[in-house]
Amino acid sequence: MSGRDRVIPDLWGPNADYAALDWQPFRDGVDIFPLYGDRGRGAAAALLRYREGARVPHHRHSDWEHILVLAGRQADEAGEYGPGTLVLNPPQSTHSVVSGPGCVVLAIWTGPVVILEGES
Repeated sequence: MSGRDRVIPDLWGPNADYAALDWQPFRDGVDIFPLYGDRGRGAAAALLRYREGARVPHHRHSDWEHILVLAGRQADEAGEYGPGTLVLNPPQSTHSVVSGPGCVVLAIWTGPVVILEGES
């Protein structure tokens, strides 16, 4: 095996084919395509696909979270973010996330995420 385990061409832009990825259920209305790591223990990365109106409940980051919006729009308490927006959430920050129109994001976590509210 080479130094690269996975190459995903055209991840962003008009040629992106998100439907071709092997999505798995993550939360109600949100699917995940894991890239590496264990989200419950340490560093991890994944693509997240939010369906229209999907949300992730209020949660706290034990370490850094990096979100790059690839398609659609995502919002939290601080604002709304479109394609090409990089959102950095620092350690111990809290927020919830919603996507009115749906979106696809690249998420990179350097530590576990703790859900602070029940999911409805």
